[in-house]
Amino acid sequence: QVQLVESGGGLVQAGGSLRLSCAASGGTFSRYAMGWFRQAPGKEREFVATISGGAIYTYYSSSVKGRFTISRDNAKNTVYLRMNSLKPEDTAVYYCAAGQVYMRATYTYTAGEYDFWGQGTQVTVSS
Repeated sequence: QVQLVESGGGLVQAGGSLRLSCAASGGTFSRYAMGWFRQAPGKEREFVATISGGAIYTYYSSSVKGRFTISRDNAKNTVYLRMNSLKPEDTAVYYCAAGQVYMRATYTYTAGEYDFWGQGTQVTVSS
């Protein structure tokens, strides 16, 4: 069983930056692909970015590609999401997820592909 704890959310003005962190425990971290998803009020949870266990592959949704960067430090059991040029439409609760996910070049991964989830961290972007 893998436990995930996100941090780093907050309030930021449009155009600003934030870095989210997700600390993992309870499993062999490098064996899992890690993902970030987000959920805005009244909307479904949507894919943001994912990274393979060895950090060789990274994939992003079309809405964040070029602005967000996912990375991981397997020695620290932590995955990060660097968010630049933030927009009001990026406002959501951001969730970290882990799973043994088949990596492929696509803009969409589904929540059902990931087995473990954090509690989420709120990101609010003001205009």
